[in-house]
Amino acid sequence: MEISIIIPVYNKAEYISHCFESLLAQDFESFEVVAVDDGSTDGSGNLCDEAAKRDARIRVIHTENGGVTAARRRGVEAAEGRYIIFVDADDELLPDALKTLYQTITTHEADEVIATFCTQDGIHSPIVHQGWQRDTDSMLRAVVTGKNRFPILWGIIFRKEILDGCLDTPREIIEGEDLLMQAKVLMKQPRVWFISDCVYRYQLGLPNSRKHTLERARLYDQQLKETLAPRWDDMQSAFVLHQLKECERFIIEGQSEVKDRYYRQAIRELPEDIPLYNRIVWALPPAIAAHLIRFYRTIIRMKQHKL
Repeated sequence: MEISIIIPVYNKAEYISHCFESLLAQDFESFEVVAVDDGSTDGSGNLCDEAAKRDARIRVIHTENGGVTAARRRGVEAAEGRYIIFVDADDELLPDALKTLYQTITTHEADEVIATFCTQDGIHSPIVHQGWQRDTDSMLRAVVTGKNRFPILWGIIFRKEILDGCLDTPREIIEGEDLLMQAKVLMKQPRVWFISDCVYRYQLGLPNSRKHTLERARLYDQQLKETLAPRWDDMQSAFVLHQLKECERFIIEGQSEVKDRYYRQAIRELPEDIPLYNRIVWALPPAIAAHLIRFYRTIIRMKQHKL
């Protein structure tokens, strides 16, 4: 078995059948689909079982609800393939995705191959690298600070072994768990190859129940700091910039008190290479900073739209 496609499934009855169709239509022979039903209550698990009865390439694992990272980890543990691809249950792989990703990772003996993706509206992720990306440190900093313009989880094929120890994020972290996984992979300084092919279609704008809370922010920071600890001297500035951006997010969400409750104590001193904009926002009273943050984000969105 060459490729295992891992799908965490939680209450996606409306989408899962279409997802399966896109996978089973791939022009590639040696692959399996491992669907992990994470305690669904809407019949998603039954739909997975019915699909498995129709096609032997699909295997279904039923678990109690443990969160998306636990579901992905369970799928990887059960996977028989040499390579792993993650697909969300409401998304799909585009034609020739498996063939393209497999040929690239085997030809170049990479640890991960990063392609591009599009949304259901035809918006494409940008092409930021081509070929070998030997500077994995810059990739790691981009992931930590949220400045990555390349895919983190979608549209990527991983060598299975490179994922060892990278899927242990606590279930309480329901946002940014994919960033943590990729950060842990990049800490291993893997061989990364980029291609411009669009292989994945992402359903943008689906509703979710995620809430930005201080408790989760603290837990995320703890996990991220532990991940970066072996390279702390090189990555401390990126970690602080991540914290500054999270603080800015709390401010524009109307939770400015979080700055005093957590971030003033957590960020004792700004590293020298923190950008001027973030320094200014940090120094301003939250009520004034909120206006600057919104203006800055509007400018960034306008620039990205032009691109």
